[in-house]
Amino acid sequence: MTWLAWRQFRLPALSVYAGIAVLAVVLLVGRGTVGEQGELFYRGGQIALYALPAALGAFWGVPMITRELETGTHNLAWNQTVTRTRWLAVKLGLGVVAAMVATGLLSAVVSWWAAPIDGAAAVDPGSSYEPRIAVAIFTARGVAPVGYAAFAFVLGIAVGLVVRRTVAGMAVVLVVFAAVQVAVPLVVRPHLLPATEQAVTLTAEVIEGVRTEETTGGQVPVSLAVARPPGSWVLADETVDRDGTAISPLPEAVRGCSPEPRPGVIPDFERSHACFAQLTGLGYHQRLVYQPGERFWPLQWLETALFLGMAGLLTWFCFRRLRHVS
Repeated sequence: MTWLAWRQFRLPALSVYAGIAVLAVVLLVGRGTVGEQGELFYRGGQIALYALPAALGAFWGVPMITRELETGTHNLAWNQTVTRTRWLAVKLGLGVVAAMVATGLLSAVVSWWAAPIDGAAAVDPGSSYEPRIAVAIFTARGVAPVGYAAFAFVLGIAVGLVVRRTVAGMAVVLVVFAAVQVAVPLVVRPHLLPATEQAVTLTAEVIEGVRTEETTGGQVPVSLAVARPPGSWVLADETVDRDGTAISPLPEAVRGCSPEPRPGVIPDFERSHACFAQLTGLGYHQRLVYQPGERFWPLQWLETALFLGMAGLLTWFCFRRLRHVS
C-alpha cells in the first residue's frame, strides 16, 4: 500500500521539491542584493511561503482522496487486503510528512536569505522593513509554516472526503485556509502570550505621527502615534484619558495643532508635536500594547503547536468520516 501511494504521489511531490530547489538556488545567488531586485527577492520569498501551504492542501491533499473516490478505485483496494483505516493512514502519513518537509525547507531558505534584513529591522525603528514578529512577516518565517502545511494538507484530505469532487474541494480548501490565516493573527495570536502594556507620557520627543481626517471644518486630529520599542509587534497605540478610555478624535484643545498643508512649504512637525504634548497636562497619555521582539520564537512554537493540534483534530474527523464513505 505504501509503494502504491508513493507511485500515485511521486509526480506532484517531485514537482514541488524541484521548484523549491530552484528557488533556493536563486535566493542563494541573490543574497545581499539591494535595490529593486533585492525587494523582489524579499517579497517573492514572502509570497512563496504564503502560498505553499495552501497549494499543498489544495493540490496534494484534495486530489489524493477525490481522485480515487471519483474513479471508484478505493473500493478495489478495500475489497482486497487493505483496510479503510490503513488506506487513509498511509495517505495521511506520506502526505503530511512530505508537506511539512517541503515547507520547512522553503522556510529555512527564505528565513536565511532575509536574516540580515530582519536583524536590521529588529534594532532600527525607522527601517522600511517590518520586524519579523509583525503580522505580515511572521507567517513567512521560522517553524510556523511547517504547522500551516500540516494543517492545510489534512484539511485537503478532510474536504476531499466530504465534498468528493476535486475542483470543488480545491476551492473550499483555499477559501477555508485563507480565512484561518486571516483569523489567527487577528484573533488568536495576540493572546497566545500576555502582551506588554505601557503608559507613555506624551512629549514632543515621543510623538512620531498624527492621523487626521478631513471634515467640513478642516483637518481634525484623530489619533497619535508614539515611538515604539524596536522590533516589536504593536497591538494598540491609542490616546486615553484619566479613566483609561480611548478617545477619538482628539480633544478640542489640540484641534489647531496639526500644521496646515501649504504648497511648497515643509510643515513644522516639531512645533506640531510640541503642541500635541500639552495633552499630558490635560490628563491624557498614550496606551501602548505590544509583543516584544524577543517573543518571536515562543510565539512561533505556540502557533505551530496550535496548527498541529488543529491538524490532529481534522485527522480524527477524517477517520470518523471514512466510515460513511462507500
